[in-house]
Amino acid sequence: MKIKKRDSSAILNSLSGGVVPNRGLHHIMVGRTEEAEQILKDLKNVKAGSSIVKFLIGPFGSGKSFIQALIQQIAFNEKFVVARADFTPERRLYGSEGKAVAIYTELMKNLSIATKPDGNALANILEIWISEIQTKVIQEKNYGAVEFDNPSFVQDVEREISAVVSKMDELTGGYDFARILSLYFKGFVQDNTELQRCSLRWLRGEYRTKTEARKDLGVRTIIEDTNYYEYLKVMTKFVKQIGYSGLVINLDEAINLYKITHPQTRDKNYETILKIYNDTLQGNLEGLYVSFGGTPEYLEDERRGMFSYGALKRRLESNKFETKEHRDLSQPVIKLTPLNQNDTFVLLTKLKEIHAVHYGYDPNITKEEIASFLKQEYARPGANENLTVGDIIRNFLGALSIMYQNPDYDRSRIFQKNEEKTTNSSPMSARFSKMEG
Repeated sequence: MKIKKRDSSAILNSLSGGVVPNRGLHHIMVGRTEEAEQILKDLKNVKAGSSIVKFLIGPFGSGKSFIQALIQQIAFNEKFVVARADFTPERRLYGSEGKAVAIYTELMKNLSIATKPDGNALANILEIWISEIQTKVIQEKNYGAVEFDNPSFVQDVEREISAVVSKMDELTGGYDFARILSLYFKGFVQDNTELQRCSLRWLRGEYRTKTEARKDLGVRTIIEDTNYYEYLKVMTKFVKQIGYSGLVINLDEAINLYKITHPQTRDKNYETILKIYNDTLQGNLEGLYVSFGGTPEYLEDERRGMFSYGALKRRLESNKFETKEHRDLSQPVIKLTPLNQNDTFVLLTKLKEIHAVHYGYDPNITKEEIASFLKQEYARPGANENLTVGDIIRNFLGALSIMYQNPDYDRSRIFQKNEEKTTNSSPMSARFSKMEG
């Protein structure tokens, strides 16, 4: 296997810690080919000017976070800006006391591009944009180089920036957004890091009072609970305007919206989802791809889930002709199931190779031993209800680490074939008996 060290490190460290790696996913992708193809189709449509919203629905351990990580990786390849955030009791789509704007701030904190995939990319995006404008001005106006001490050069760059940001004015909040961008450039020219810092703070929605923002930046508005969604639309238009394909937003742990106890507040959150749905599907904005990750209860519970909100239920009911064998991945709701046993076997085989390449040894684990390991995992009491693929992966990587660091370790303790252990095994474990032959 050919794999970069940073990719193998990210894969092994992340999976051992129970989280999805943010790079190298193509090395471990199994059983998700159809989803990957649909994601690519959807992102190409968004790139061409549409907007899309998807709801990734599945039980715990079904791969929702993996699919969102896959969306991010494909989006980077298509030159999108990507933002992600998890819903929590303090981060919602609708709320007071900063609970709604908190989801915006988290998205901006995690804003990423291909060259900076781990978040905090807003400053990089602005500086790349300014650098490209400077290059354009140098070429078109025949300047010798960047000349910040030349008023004519600065004015020419400002005119180019104004030509872009003035197109934000037609959107709610666009005027103030454009003004902050101009202030950021002023700080850039004057090497005023404090002005740049305050501008970024405003763009990330981190000001809590208008008084403080007016004192630092001379503006009378801030991004807050009541208007943050409008600024997400402004940000989408801005990144498209400066050469990116659009903005991808991945929102996970939507079960936390389902858990909101106050019915009116919960409905207001669902109303915001309806607004996003309508804006994306009716062509009210371009270049936005939004995904929500949630459980079946979050979607289908007619007392507290999205189906409790009639307008969403009508829009999100599944294609009645869809079956497990014949899926419709073009509809807004994509229902995910955990990897089957055969796919899990393939995944562990890949991880065995990655571990060996990363640490520089010859992998001597046979497919029969991997099958035996899986058989034992599925034979554990309660495996049918509680065991996830993530649990299996962590246990397998733990076993590989023990054997690598302790060459004299008795591997039969991991890959034993003691039939007494599996007499009362889960029906799923029996499927691996064929592999052991």
